[in-house]
Order: sequence, then structure tokens, then C-alpha cells
Amino acid sequence: MEFRRGRFSWLIRPALTIYDIIIINVFAYYLLDFGDAEIYFITDPFFKNKHLIYFIYSSCFWLLSTFFVRFYKVYRYTSLLNILSLVIKQFFVYTIIMYGFIGVFRSIDLSAFTTLRYLVICFIAIGFGKILSYYILKAFRSYFKGNVRNVVIIGCGKSVQNFKAIITDKKELGYKINEVFCDSAFGTKPLKDCFEYLKNATFIDEIFCAIDELTEKQLNELVKYASINHSNIKFIPKDAEIVTKKLKADYFGVLPVLSIQRASLNDDINKAIKRCFDIIFSLFVICFVLSWVTPILFIITKIDSKGPLFYKQERTGIDYKVFYCYKFRSLKMEDQKDHESYVRPGDQRVTLVGKFLRKTSMDELPQFFNVLKGEMSVVGPRPHMLMYTDIYSKKINKYSFIQRHNVKPGITGLAQVSGYRGEVQSDKDIIGRVKYDIFYIENWSLLLDVKIIIQTFVNIVKGEDKAY
Repeated sequence: MEFRRGRFSWLIRPALTIYDIIIINVFAYYLLDFGDAEIYFITDPFFKNKHLIYFIYSSCFWLLSTFFVRFYKVYRYTSLLNILSLVIKQFFVYTIIMYGFIGVFRSIDLSAFTTLRYLVICFIAIGFGKILSYYILKAFRSYFKGNVRNVVIIGCGKSVQNFKAIITDKKELGYKINEVFCDSAFGTKPLKDCFEYLKNATFIDEIFCAIDELTEKQLNELVKYASINHSNIKFIPKDAEIVTKKLKADYFGVLPVLSIQRASLNDDINKAIKRCFDIIFSLFVICFVLSWVTPILFIITKIDSKGPLFYKQERTGIDYKVFYCYKFRSLKMEDQKDHESYVRPGDQRVTLVGKFLRKTSMDELPQFFNVLKGEMSVVGPRPHMLMYTDIYSKKINKYSFIQRHNVKPGITGLAQVSGYRGEVQSDKDIIGRVKYDIFYIENWSLLLDVKIIIQTFVNIVKGEDKAY
């Protein structure tokens, strides 16, 4: 969860991108002579202009390559060495792209030396602009107190104290410490007061906390606050050697600070692909299945027991946000107060129709409306009932539990098709469920979603022991 704030700071990356594209195209116009070489498959005179073709080609592939190299992912704590490393990586990638363009021509009179000279000059100019902007921003933050981030520090440990010393001494990082919450002389206020403080604050950009000093409930509340208020939450580990795929480590000098790694399926492109798939698939189910199943079930359910056809239940969704999860009612109305507990084999609360619905998983079909609303996805970690969120969070690794709630919950998931569904009978069940959920999050692909959906239908046809 990475949020950017500031009146004009969001313009920095677009401005640098435009500058770089101008550099590679202006220098190409003056340094490269494409001659009369012909381009394959192009007959229109308008598109015979080699510099116009190169402008389109270079601009598109520059944007594509910088996205994968993460060329513009430079932050206030990024070191000069890391910036130079990015410039070198992009140089090698764009060199391949440049020679690929030359290969489009039937004949070309550009020598290897001319092409290399062009690339070197371009990247000297690009590198100079990147480094100059880096130092200008540092000076702006250090001397003019601009582009400053308001932060809150929560914790007392040695790592937290070292972190506070770093951002206090290095004014060029642009961090202003608004408050320190700690149950010792190091803090200005006790830790328990941080929640009331954050509740009334409207200007907190980042929250740095010692994760080992917080309870699960406190941690969940901080993550909720950060998500709702678009604040970045980062964790200072007790052990400097903690680095996992689930968390991203940013280094302030030699001190690692951990933040929640953005899940691959929450990248902008992947999120758009998954959302399009969710909308198309849910509309198909709603139009061609629920449209005729719903009236039939309405009649049968009314005959079988008193009460409505649909039932809604509060569940924990993405970023711990609570939403109403829709289902076909499968329990008796007089037992509605017990709906917050798992159904067990031979459970007397289940109606006759409910037994069929639960056995075939048809009671989950209304959740496609949740998918259409954007609260759920077709495939993802199953959402827990509220009372179980706190219970389960104490059974498993904190980092894993946070990661699980960093994506939308699903109607079905990898854990469910792997045997971990229904009632949690032991700690092994919830640990296994989270293990599969984390694997799904870290290895997501559209093909994996399709495979899980197919396996879900296969399991329904075969029948499942835990479907009761």
C-alpha cells in the first residue's frame, strides 16, 4: 500500500518521463541519419518518415521498458548508488530496443559506433537530469522545508530509536515527526493514546511502528486507519535480518524498514485484467444462472421454512474493510442468532433446502453480486466472519495475515479447492488455509484463476466431505 501525497510531488515522475522521451527523440533527430532505408510492410508515404516511426517506436518501448525496470521508482530514501544502478540497467535494456528498431529496416547505414554514441549521449543527459532532480528535491526538503512528510512513530525498541535518529539527523529525507508513542521515556505519549490521536489527525502521511510491540488487534486497527486515510504504514523489525517476499524492505542507511508489499494481482495492469474477468464472469452467472435459479429457490425456500431467500453477513474484506457478504439462506430463521458460528455435520440449524444448497455450494451464488459491486473477486482468499478474524490472527504469522487482507476476498480460492474449506477444526486448518492463500497471492495469474474455477466445478460434481 503505497500512497503519494503533496501538492505537486505527483508531477515529478510524469515530468521526468516527458524529459527522457524528449531527449531520446531530439538527439535521434540530430545524431542519427536513417537514410533511404525501407521499412517492411509500410507503403503509406506518411509513415515513410523514419523519424516519425522512430518517435512512435521509441516512446512506446521507453515507457514499457521503464515500467519493467522500475526506472522511475525513486524515493526520498533511495541512495545515489541505486539511482546509478537504474540508469545502467535501463541503458542496457534500451540498447537492445534500439538495435531491434534497426533490424526493421531492409538496409541501414547506421554504424555500430554511431548508434552507441547516440545511446551514450542520451543516457548521459538522462542520468544528469535524474541525478539533478534528486539533489534539487533533497535541497528543497532540507533548506526550504518543502515536500515534507508528516509521520508518527509507534514503539520503543532500539531499532525504532535508531530510525528516529536517522530521520532527525538527515533533514534532506523530508520527514517531520509529529508524535512518538511509547511506554517509556523515549516516547512523548503512551502507546495506547496513538489511536485517539490518529482518529483526530488529518495530516499523517506515514506511520512507522515496531511490529513486535503491537498486539494483533492494535496492528489491525493501524492497517485499517492507514487504508482509510491513505497513509503509508511501515514496520520497523526487531530483527534486522527479517526480509520476506510478503514485505518490501526499504533501507534508511543500513536500517531496514518494512512495508506491505503490493500484491502482484493489485498492480494496475493485473488489477484491470482481473477486474474485467470478474465483471464478465459474474454477469454471465447472474444472467444465465441466477436469473432462473433465484425464482425457483424462492418458491422452494418459502415452502420449506419461514424467512427470506437471501441472507447477508458481515465479513472482513480487503484492507480489513467490513462488507456484507450475500448468500442464499440455508439455516432456520429462529437460529439466525447462531449464524456467526460454523455449521457442523448433522447441524440441526440447516433446513432441508439448505442441505442441498450447502452440499452443492449453491448458497454462495449471490456472492457474484458482491463481485459485481467490487467487494469480492471470483477467485481469492475466502473472507472470514468478523469474530474469527481476531481469533485466526493469533494463530499465524503477522506478516502472512496482513498480506492475506491486502487483496479482495474470493467466492472460491486455492485453499478451498485444496481441501481447506468450511469449519476450522484445529490450528492446522487455518495455518494450511493461509499457506495456500499466500501462495496464490504471490503467484497469481489469470490461468491460475481459470484452473481454480474449473477445479471448483469438479469438486462440486465429485462432492466434498466438508460441504455440509
